[in-house]
Amino acid sequence: RAYRRWHLSFVALTVAALGATIFFAEKMGEHYDLGSAGWITPVHLFVAKATTLGYLAPLVTGLLTMRRPAWRPRHRLCALSVLTLTVLTAVTGTWMLLAAERLPAS
Repeated sequence: RAYRRWHLSFVALTVAALGATIFFAEKMGEHYDLGSAGWITPVHLFVAKATTLGYLAPLVTGLLTMRRPAWRPRHRLCALSVLTLTVLTAVTGTWMLLAAERLPAS
């Protein structure tokens, strides 16, 4: 139970960091012509939306795990999957920004 408190605290921090990252990514995107990045832009946006939606899976399985510990392996799989998607989102986002043209300062 002591680990659960730490775990839930880190989960809350992670979700807050995700929200801040999305906010700042939107702001940074205003300075780039993301359409000029080509095919990576729609790929990144799809992966980013899927990842954000994917955060629900570990949330639901985590709640189920607190009621029935038998859900723990599925919760772990969901958590690792969403973390993998998060890394993929970061990689495609970086790729997109590197491929996009920066807009002139106004």
